[in-house]
Amino acid sequence: MSEDDRAATHPPRLPPLLDAVLEIGTDLDLSTTLQRVVTRAAELTDARYGALGVLDLTGGPGPRLTELYTTGLSAGRRARLGQLPDGHTGLIGTVIDDPRPLRIADLTADPRAHGLPPGHPPMRSFLGVPIHVGHEVFGNLYLTEKRTGTFTEEDTQLLRVLAAQAGIAIGNARLYETARQRERWIEGAAAVTTALLAGGTAAHALETVAERARVLAGAAAGVILQQGPDGGLEVVAAAGPPGLVGPAGMEVLAGAAVPADSPVLGRLLAGESVCVPDPVGDPHGGPAAAHFGPVMLLPLTSGGRPIGTLALPRHRGARPYTPAERLMASQFAAHAALALVLADAQARRERLAVYEDRDRIARDLHDLVVQRLFATGLMLESTQRRAERSSREGGSGDPPEVHGRLARAVDELDATVQEVRTAIVALQQPPTDAPATLRGRVLRETGHAAAVCGFAPSVRFVGPVDALVGDPVAGHLVAALRRALAAATARAGVSRIAVTVDAAVHLADGRPGVRLTVDDGAPTASDGRVPGTTPVTWHSPL
Repeated sequence: MSEDDRAATHPPRLPPLLDAVLEIGTDLDLSTTLQRVVTRAAELTDARYGALGVLDLTGGPGPRLTELYTTGLSAGRRARLGQLPDGHTGLIGTVIDDPRPLRIADLTADPRAHGLPPGHPPMRSFLGVPIHVGHEVFGNLYLTEKRTGTFTEEDTQLLRVLAAQAGIAIGNARLYETARQRERWIEGAAAVTTALLAGGTAAHALETVAERARVLAGAAAGVILQQGPDGGLEVVAAAGPPGLVGPAGMEVLAGAAVPADSPVLGRLLAGESVCVPDPVGDPHGGPAAAHFGPVMLLPLTSGGRPIGTLALPRHRGARPYTPAERLMASQFAAHAALALVLADAQARRERLAVYEDRDRIARDLHDLVVQRLFATGLMLESTQRRAERSSREGGSGDPPEVHGRLARAVDELDATVQEVRTAIVALQQPPTDAPATLRGRVLRETGHAAAVCGFAPSVRFVGPVDALVGDPVAGHLVAALRRALAAATARAGVSRIAVTVDAAVHLADGRPGVRLTVDDGAPTASDGRVPGTTPVTWHSPL
């Protein structure tokens, strides 16, 4: 009785098979599932070595291995085997070309068993079975070196059942992994939109898109290209590890530019994505082709308007991009392009708001300066007439009234100069930024008080305030100003608030200091002040 006949008369090893089927279907992680399949296949058939090769049917003229899961090989021996087989030669190529079970008793006597790399362990018996996921071939199971003779028909049937169940488990794991990837890409697109709309420069926006896409795609770098003066695409932003985007690495990334005569350029400008499995074999790969593996080029377009191109090259020898990855990356690129357009529109609106605010400040400054100068001119003209009349009447010297009017005119001119300086500081301070100088911080506090009391307090700075007053004195001064303004706005009948910051004073002990005065008093007929509104004065040494 032959071995196959004995296998047919004996019952199959159902309990271990059922255990294996249950085990490979308990995890939704694809890599874990594939490793369990090859491990349990080797245990069921008593094989010393096992391998599961994952096929890529879309990356070129023929199928090729993209991943290989093994059992029975140590990590050192696996590393010595080098790169994956090409999938077109030897027994691996035979099973790929003809996806049917293949059983060989002695590999050394089979002419198809050739092309083994140096360091490959010696093998005699062989069993190969394809794994189908739906209607497509996902990969192949390869088992060699059965410990107890050669592989039997029972081993083939067991492996076929295991491969069929593995196909179902792999299909579920792929669906789960695709859903997880789609979730990550959607979250990444939302994060990019949030980051771009939060503000920043155009260069920072492009780097944000490149970095997020690099992480999501598992790429070695993320590169943004835009059309240059010569018509080709040149690198304008890049993201990646520090060694890659540093001075030396940028020279490599600069070689990723797409020349104007490249056939890829027309496809990108037409809004079509391009995936190159191996840039080294591409005639237009450029100097950067030797440093990277599979690359994906995605157009960034919004409303038919090209913004740029997102390039995602992987490391040399990495697996090619899958159709699902290309689809999700294309959707991310479309979302990122829209976010870039929205961020640019928002930045334009913010700049327009700044210009409008500065126009308002300029109009207010114009009205204030004109009114004060006109009033001062009238005062000086009246003083001149009084002086002339006094001279005609034979008076000696200038009367005290003339001196008082001249003093008030000088004060008005000084106040006008201070108002102009205050307006200049307000123009120099972007409205969306927190003020960094003491002048800007004081103006911010008085602006808040103006919103409460309904009128703008006058502010006067004496001396080089920003140069002389540093932290923490500036912080204490602003805190004192905030308390004084709160007390002033809480009182009824306050119609004006005058704030003075004087950095040209000397304290009682002779040390230089700064003095803050907040005056909300209004003159009355009796003593010239409203009771309880004595100016608040705060001072500190510098």
